[in-house]
Amino acid sequence: MNDQQPILSVRDLKVEFGKKKERREVLHGVSFDVHRGETVAIVGESGSGKSTTMHAVINLLPGTGKITGGSVDWRGRELVGIGRRDMEHIRGREIGLVPQDPMSNLNPVWSVGFQVEEAIRANGLASSKKEAHARAIEVLEQAGLQDAELRMRQYPHQFSGGMKQRALIGIGLSANPELLIADEPTSALDVTVQRVVLDHLQTLTSELGTAVVFITHDLGLAAERAEKLIVMYQGNIVESGPSREILERPQHPYTKRLVSAAPSLASRRIGADATVPAAPTSSFDLTAVAESDKQIDPNRPMIEVSGLGKTYKIRTGNFGTTDLHAVSDATFTVKRGETMALVGESGSGKSTIAKMVLKLEEPTTGSIKIDGVETADMRGRALFDLRGKLQPVFQDPYGSLDPLHNIGNTIMEPLNIHKVGDAASRKARMLELLDQVALPRELATRYPNELSGGQRQRVAVARGLALKPEILVLDEAVSALDVLVQAQILDLLAELQRDLGLTYLFITHDLAVVRLIADRVCVMQQGRIVEQATTEEIFENPREAYTQNLLAAIPGRNIELGVE
Repeated sequence: MNDQQPILSVRDLKVEFGKKKERREVLHGVSFDVHRGETVAIVGESGSGKSTTMHAVINLLPGTGKITGGSVDWRGRELVGIGRRDMEHIRGREIGLVPQDPMSNLNPVWSVGFQVEEAIRANGLASSKKEAHARAIEVLEQAGLQDAELRMRQYPHQFSGGMKQRALIGIGLSANPELLIADEPTSALDVTVQRVVLDHLQTLTSELGTAVVFITHDLGLAAERAEKLIVMYQGNIVESGPSREILERPQHPYTKRLVSAAPSLASRRIGADATVPAAPTSSFDLTAVAESDKQIDPNRPMIEVSGLGKTYKIRTGNFGTTDLHAVSDATFTVKRGETMALVGESGSGKSTIAKMVLKLEEPTTGSIKIDGVETADMRGRALFDLRGKLQPVFQDPYGSLDPLHNIGNTIMEPLNIHKVGDAASRKARMLELLDQVALPRELATRYPNELSGGQRQRVAVARGLALKPEILVLDEAVSALDVLVQAQILDLLAELQRDLGLTYLFITHDLAVVRLIADRVCVMQQGRIVEQATTEEIFENPREAYTQNLLAAIPGRNIELGVE
């Protein structure tokens, strides 16, 4: 096969979902080519058909999904209608997949190392257990996981989101496939690890001639890493061509909207009174907002963390244990109506602090006060009342939504537990929340597996707001969202903060988002807070080399955009 010919050629691909009478077409004749060693990025908002397109290619459509037309040519071989056994041979060995959701793609009852070794053996890459073990350590290190040998003994629940994502990237790359489909491969990764992983992928593509298809909502990443860009909207390709060209001179109205809403690209030119398209400027000028609202005492501390530490015991074999210091001596205060962002690499202890603030983990040392009250000894009724004041929005929308509850019941769950109002008023509040997070009301009867990742994340935000809490702890709450929805959610959060005097603890690895929403920033490295200042100071004049490195790694920061 010569290099001029594409290794993957998709022509007029159509996909439908649903039962017989209620079938609906979600892909309306998609066509594109991928050449050997080429990196292609598919971008578009949540639900535009990006993941469906690539899952159709490898015959992994969920539920009732079915290819109803078109052709998928893989190195001269037709994949539409191919037998299951033949497809399983191609998947993993020839076409690798890094799935979007690391939480639900790792088995919780097996150690991470066992799962990586299993994938290596299944793909015929190791003849002995010892060989599989050595290769597993190698692929996890390649994917940027520190202490790979020690970490392999841990279970998925002991990994941060970013660490799980790296384990999946390791599994996807273990067979050195000719094509790697990376579905939001770095959405759970902080920028520095993202850079390490993407540099590694780039090395692979140049050395081994591996082609990569990125499915992403990060336009900065697409511009920086992919030669070719495919823009999808409502199951159609609306624009495709060289990445830089499209982002500097977008033609289609939808591409123009996407580009103008991208905070990861806009971060260098957004100041304290940032504007995001379709967002009122004042929404983001949070300091001015807090001062203008007379009911809010801007100096009243809502979250006071002092000398906080958390140590985990990790088994080392032979019944021994070793200490892992996840958080050491963390101290900060979040005032009422303020947004404090905790930023840092994956595994730096951000989410661990969030869990301790939410009373989901007990601190090893130090104290946490919520609205002036020490939480260490809270039990029973006091803890129940605290839950009404303090609500989480978690990183993983799939893991935090009950698959057996429809969306309406999921959003109403906190109202039912806290016995707020009657059935009719709860339903009215649920519909109001769906409107607030820009979801159609008819989704109330759907289930989590019928929603896209971005839609699930919006449901998680709606549920967090149901009780009208005073404090929201948002753990990577917008990392799974495409830029248009991200702009809406950030605007919504800022608007709610202005109207209700909400206090936010915002955990994120996306510094561009921090620029839009935070008043103050704590930068974390290996469990310690290394720098703490106003957002403006951190961005304009970072003191620590670590912070400078984080800022330098924002993808696409030097790309000029073609939007007025």
